[in-house]
Amino acid sequence: MKRGVLYDVLYGFIPVTEWEQKIINSPYFQRLRWIKQLSFANYIFPGAEHNRFAHTIGVMHSMDQMLRALGLAVPDHELFDPKSTSPQAMLHKSLRISALMHDIGTFPFSHVIEYAYMRHGNDTRRLPKRAKELTNTHEHLGAFIIKNTPHAGGITRILEDYGFDVQMISKIIKGESPYAVANQLMHSDLDADRMDYLLRDSYYTGIKYGLFDRDYILANLETFNFGKGQVGFGVRENAMRAVEDFLIARFNWYSQVVKNPGSAKFDVIATRIAEKFLEEDLIHQFHDLLTMIEEQDERFYWWNDVYFINRCQEVRHLGLIDDPHTNELIQMLLFRQAPKTVHHPEFEHRILESKGSVTERERRIKRIKAIVGDFDSVIDQYGTGKEWILADIPSKDISFADSIEKLNKKTRKGPLYLEQEPIKIITKRAGVKLLVEVENSIVRRLSHYINFVPSVYANEAALKLLISKKLI
Repeated sequence: MKRGVLYDVLYGFIPVTEWEQKIINSPYFQRLRWIKQLSFANYIFPGAEHNRFAHTIGVMHSMDQMLRALGLAVPDHELFDPKSTSPQAMLHKSLRISALMHDIGTFPFSHVIEYAYMRHGNDTRRLPKRAKELTNTHEHLGAFIIKNTPHAGGITRILEDYGFDVQMISKIIKGESPYAVANQLMHSDLDADRMDYLLRDSYYTGIKYGLFDRDYILANLETFNFGKGQVGFGVRENAMRAVEDFLIARFNWYSQVVKNPGSAKFDVIATRIAEKFLEEDLIHQFHDLLTMIEEQDERFYWWNDVYFINRCQEVRHLGLIDDPHTNELIQMLLFRQAPKTVHHPEFEHRILESKGSVTERERRIKRIKAIVGDFDSVIDQYGTGKEWILADIPSKDISFADSIEKLNKKTRKGPLYLEQEPIKIITKRAGVKLLVEVENSIVRRLSHYINFVPSVYANEAALKLLISKKLI
C-alpha cells in the first residue's frame, strides 16, 4: 500500500492515500495554491497569505479526525488499501475525498469574485446552445469538475480508477448525500470545514479570536440514532461550553477579521470591478469555465488570483474600459488606496435582535437604501461625473446560530434534532437536544442576536459633494 505524507503548520504530518496524492497533484487541485483563503485581508493582516490549497488538506485531516472520534473510521490498513471496498471503508474514504475537494471550484479571491459571478448570472450574449445551466457558485463548479473530467489526470478519471462513485462524492460536498452523518460532517455548524479554517486563519493573521478547544470537542463527539437506519452526531453535554466557545469564536472572528473595515472595503471594490469585467466580457464567463473544464483547456488552471490581478493591470494599462469610476476602483485595488468610509447614524454597525415578523434588520436595510438613493440623486444632479459611492449591505449577517424560533419556521416534518445544520447536544437525561434548546445554554440566548455590518464607501469627490449638500 502506497501512502504519502504532507506537513501542515497546524497538525504536523498528515498521511495521504495514493489516490489522494494523485488528486492533490492534479492541475485542478494545484490551482488552489494561487487562491488566497481570506481574499484581501492581507491588506490589513500581512500574514494572511495562506491559500485554499493548505486549507482543503486541513479540512480532510479534520474530517478524518472527526470520523475516528465518532467510531466511524476504518483501520489504516483498510483506509490505505485500494482493494478495501467495504461500505464502511468506502464511506471513510469518500468523506476524506469530499473534504479534500470541497473547495476545488473556488473562484479567484474566493467569495469576493464569486459574488460578482452570482450577481451577473449566465451571459446570454454568446451562451452556447447546449450550455449547462448551473448557478454560478463554487459548489456547482466543483461538482462539475468532479463529474466531467474523465481524461487522463482528470479528477473523474482518478476517482473512477479507484472505484469511487463521483455522483456520491458530489452529493456529499453539497450536503445532499443519503447519509445524514456525512451531510452533518460536511455542512453544519460544527463541520470539518469550520473546524479547520477558524484555527488556520487565526494562526496566519495573528488574531486570537478564532481559537477554541478543538481536542476537547473531538474527544466528546458521539453518534446517535437518526432513524431509518441512519446515524447522526452530536456533542456530549459535558463539552457544551467548549462548543459554545467555538460558536462565539466564529462570531467574533467574522466580526473582527472577515468584516474588518480596513480590508472589507477592498473586497467590495474587487467584487464591483469583477461585475464590470463580466458586463464588458473582459474575464471568463461562467459557461466559458465549464467549456474549458470539458475540453482540458489549460486556461482554467490559470483562473486564480494572479489571473484577476493581471486582468486589472491589463485593463488599466491598455485602457480597455472607458469608465472613470471603474478605472479609479482598479487603481485603488492595485495600489491599496482605500476609499473613504461614509459615516452616517444609519450606517453604524449594530448588534440587532432578530425577533418579530418585520425585523429591525429589515427596517434598517430599508432606511439605508433610501439614504443611499438620496446620495445617488444628489450625485446625478450636482456631480461632475467623477463621483461614486459603493454600498455594502450584507445579504447574510454574522450570527451565533439559528434560534429555535427560526428553526421551527423552516423545519421539515419531524423532530428538530433531525435538522442538518444545528449542533446537537447528547444529554444524559433528555437524550438528543439542539444546543439552542438546552435551558442553560448561553447560545440559546445569543441565537436571537446578529451583528449587522453595513458599510458605504465613496471616493473623495463624492464625499466632498455629500458634505457640501449636508447629507452627511
